[in-house]
Amino acid sequence: MTITHHIPDALMLDYASGRMAAPFALVVATHISLCDDCRARLAAHEMAGGAVIETHASADLSDSLRDSVMARLDDAVEDTPVYERSSIFPAPVMQALKGRPPKWKPLGRGVRQSILSHGKTGSVRLLYIPPGLDMPDHSHGGLELTLVLQGAFSDEGGRFGVGDVEVADDLIEHKPVAAKGEACICLAATDAALRFTAFLPKLLQPIFRI
Repeated sequence: MTITHHIPDALMLDYASGRMAAPFALVVATHISLCDDCRARLAAHEMAGGAVIETHASADLSDSLRDSVMARLDDAVEDTPVYERSSIFPAPVMQALKGRPPKWKPLGRGVRQSILSHGKTGSVRLLYIPPGLDMPDHSHGGLELTLVLQGAFSDEGGRFGVGDVEVADDLIEHKPVAAKGEACICLAATDAALRFTAFLPKLLQPIFRI
């Protein structure tokens, strides 16, 4: 697997510092699970962050805060289930799916989606696009991260295969086309509604929450 489209440094720094919204963090975590280069870059960011923390002067804790922290050390901690990678979905996606198969819902023309989360900070979903099918032309009200898990697609930004992530903002308008061969399955996160140019996608947008 050759990955040519990676996570930009600004987004990697947000992820490493814990400032990234959960929908985007899932996409970044999934990409990192597939990409040796970005895994090494993340480690470098974390080491740099640790070095910065060590250079700051320590601060004394108040008695009440120290007692509160010490009292919680014996609190029971719930075990977090660990899910293995499936044939298509890396471990972070399986974690979001809670080990179960996606619940696909049709969007028309053979396209399906499975919404993993949807809330104030954004949404993240799996998309299934039949081979050779073009998606509606659209721009963005905010940021969109799209990671390919199977197959490939092409648009104005180039070709994106397994492991590649496309970063699209409100300045980008594109019309993704799934490659021929096997269906294209993507993990996509957004923090605002898409802006479609055609009437029908605009009409169905509130129903499909895209």
